[in-house]
Amino acid sequence: MRAELEAKLSCCRDLPSPPGVALRILALARDPDVVMATAADTIGLDPALTARMLRIANSPLYASRRRIENLSQALTLLGLNATLTLALGFTLASGMRSRQHGDEQHEEKIWRRSVIAALASRLLGERTGQRRLEELMLAGLLQDIGVLGLLQLDRKGYGALLADSPDNAVLRERELQKFGSDHAEVGHWMARHWNLPPLLQDAIRVSESPAPLESPFDACVAVSGYLADLWMQEDADAARLRALEAARLHLSLDVAAVDGVIEQMGQMLPEIATMFEVRITQPRRIAALLQEARELLVLRNLREIQDAARARKDADEFEHRAQRLAEEARRDPLTGVYNRTQLESVLEKEFETSSRHGWPLSIAFVDLDDFKKINDGWGHLVGDQVLRSFASTLQQHLRSSDIVARYGGEEFLIVLPGTDERAALGVMRRILAEVGQAPMTRVEGRPLHVTFSAGLATHGALEQFAHVDQLLQAADEALYGAKREGRNRVVAGLVED
Repeated sequence: MRAELEAKLSCCRDLPSPPGVALRILALARDPDVVMATAADTIGLDPALTARMLRIANSPLYASRRRIENLSQALTLLGLNATLTLALGFTLASGMRSRQHGDEQHEEKIWRRSVIAALASRLLGERTGQRRLEELMLAGLLQDIGVLGLLQLDRKGYGALLADSPDNAVLRERELQKFGSDHAEVGHWMARHWNLPPLLQDAIRVSESPAPLESPFDACVAVSGYLADLWMQEDADAARLRALEAARLHLSLDVAAVDGVIEQMGQMLPEIATMFEVRITQPRRIAALLQEARELLVLRNLREIQDAARARKDADEFEHRAQRLAEEARRDPLTGVYNRTQLESVLEKEFETSSRHGWPLSIAFVDLDDFKKINDGWGHLVGDQVLRSFASTLQQHLRSSDIVARYGGEEFLIVLPGTDERAALGVMRRILAEVGQAPMTRVEGRPLHVTFSAGLATHGALEQFAHVDQLLQAADEALYGAKREGRNRVVAGLVED
């Protein structure tokens, strides 16, 4: 602050100062040994202050379950620190208003903004998890005392400046131009001379800070002024936008949180205004703004629900695609049965399960007879159709728990979990008969039939294999046995069907 301005403030006889009761309350607040009874005695000397303390104790700010009937109950509910802080706020507001002279219109407007800011500061503190809510309320109430000081210092010049400034930001710029300091600096100087607690002094000093504030306490006070301007300025839409930006900058609050505070303020202000004896009306535009905000919130929530549903749908589709691709990776692209890679994985698991539980496991190597003649005589496209039809026929005559895989070329492997040698022979015998009767395709209008040879091996009671490869080798040897015996047959070990 400029030395010239400080000197003028020091010499100003009409500068606002705390009334006697406020000074006594300040002394109590600084006394570490003060007790509730002493505070009650001091407050009780002022009937108007007592009435305000009872009213605030019964207000929505303190939501007591029972009606507070006397000062003792009020002080018990509020606690010593809250009592002294609130009492100080009431006495400062009441005492300084009664000592003002001259342009009452400006002074009433200043106090209206101060009371609104006091409530906003407290509600912001609640929203952001602050503990010193009463101190926040008092800091919000006193953040504009510098305006009162400048008005007393230069009533005519500063009064005109107040009247011509459309908002607080413009007022601050003009103060800096005229005095070299803004009202926050003047308010800090006054608070220091009143010997207010350092917490309040600092909050007043930075209440107009355009830069982000590190202290959440100071930030709540700074943002409270922007919220108060919704009730003070004609352009409520512009005031709300400035309040939203300040809340985001200083407190990282989103739009919904700020609108929630504004709605609380609208509900509580009539009660708070009565306590501080100021007249505050609810501008119609604020109600409209809140309604628009609620509608936008509903639309935003609906959009988020739609986006979430779309995201879930996309995720499901992606999962289905991934499952389909994974399934395709396990399948032979020509026949649709398992490929050899997947077969090896499944067969190992089935072999392990069979060995662990003592259940039988049969496998059959199946090879189409004379398949090369089909390819050579009718071409690979016909050969491919035969392979597809043959694989489909195998699946049609097996259980869902059985496994069919293309082992390579015209060779297939059938896995029959829980099936002993006798049952497996019956299954393969039935399939051999079905394949012999059903044409695999038609060539030049004539049915094309095929036969196959199969070698069967069983891991079970009659023979135990140490490893799945030994089981495969046994089935392979049985297949060669079937071919040596003339094809079109099923052989288990060296036993012909």
